[in-house]
Amino acid sequence: MSLPLFALFIAAFAFGTTEFVIAGVLPEVAQGLGVSVPSAGYLVSGYACGIAIGGPLLALATKRLPRKTLLLGLAVAFTVGQAACALAPDFTAMLLLRIAVAVAHGAYFGVAMVVAVGLVPEDKRGMAVAVILSGLTVSNVIGVPAGTAIGNIWGWRATFWVMCALGVAATSAMAVLLPRTTGYQAKPAGLAREVRVLARQQVWTSLILILMLMLGQFCLFTYITPTLMEVTGLDESLVPWVLLLNGVGATLGVFIGGKLSDWKLMPSLITMLALQAVTLAVIYAVSPYPVPMVVAIVIWGGLSFAIGTPIQTRILAWTADASNLASSLIPSGFNVGIALAASLGAAMLNAGYGYRSLPVVGAFAMLVAVLVAVISQVWEGRSNATPPLTAPAE
Repeated sequence: MSLPLFALFIAAFAFGTTEFVIAGVLPEVAQGLGVSVPSAGYLVSGYACGIAIGGPLLALATKRLPRKTLLLGLAVAFTVGQAACALAPDFTAMLLLRIAVAVAHGAYFGVAMVVAVGLVPEDKRGMAVAVILSGLTVSNVIGVPAGTAIGNIWGWRATFWVMCALGVAATSAMAVLLPRTTGYQAKPAGLAREVRVLARQQVWTSLILILMLMLGQFCLFTYITPTLMEVTGLDESLVPWVLLLNGVGATLGVFIGGKLSDWKLMPSLITMLALQAVTLAVIYAVSPYPVPMVVAIVIWGGLSFAIGTPIQTRILAWTADASNLASSLIPSGFNVGIALAASLGAAMLNAGYGYRSLPVVGAFAMLVAVLVAVISQVWEGRSNATPPLTAPAE
């Protein structure tokens, strides 16, 4: 991993940790701010909305800023936001601060992925995207458990102070290690052009694939703990270890997906989507049996993140001439998909279908994704279209 990519990775790790660590300290936060745990849950959904809505708007508003300056500004906003969260006097202030940090989060990942692919040769784009994504997976494997433990020992405010320190480290790393010229375009495209590139079928079909991928992941993952306990029969103390294994699988999957993206992107993507459909069907079949269920969950986690890498690499390749809006829609698409998946899962459970039915929904979503990907590839082949060239570096 090159030093500039490592700096981007640290910031991605910081943003990923602060997004997900709130779940680990939610009861303590609720008690400390004088609200119920369900009410405190809005700190999670509010963050997702901030990413999905605010991220693209901020990316467009700041498109004329030099990319290094923007990335440093977003990292500073993250750092200040964590300190403010640690000092939040009440729930309303905490919610507004979380949403503000989430807006920076959404803009950061869109910009960071564009910068990352601009720092490497064209045949290494997939691995560059994988490095940024690995910040999210590693945050779940290391950052969230560590942040939760700190909160349990010294209180939830200590967790946010540690996040503030991590923000300082990320800001310093990018200030020192990122080159002034990032490979980004010198003259940012106008809004009309930013919108027009979304009409390229490779872009909007990839956004559909993101939604299907999240349905395949979060219909089940949102309710993975009760599924493992009630359907598989695992003891509650074993569930964190299963989630840890899932996170390890996801981290490996990111880099496998990066390698495959740089090799044969669309054939690899279609194959992995089909394998994920099979894996979710296997999860449904083996869910009452602990050992095969755990193995299937690890494979499922690895495939989910392996699939995410080529989808995002494809969007970045096909919007290289006007990437501000499209790149910022990537994290938005993921968070909209997560929200839809969680809501669909809740609706199914409320309708009485039970936890075991959830992977079936994911399997069907993956079959839809296979169909969309195949149609997109055939369409592209018949049109003889090629990805646009990146505009001159700033």
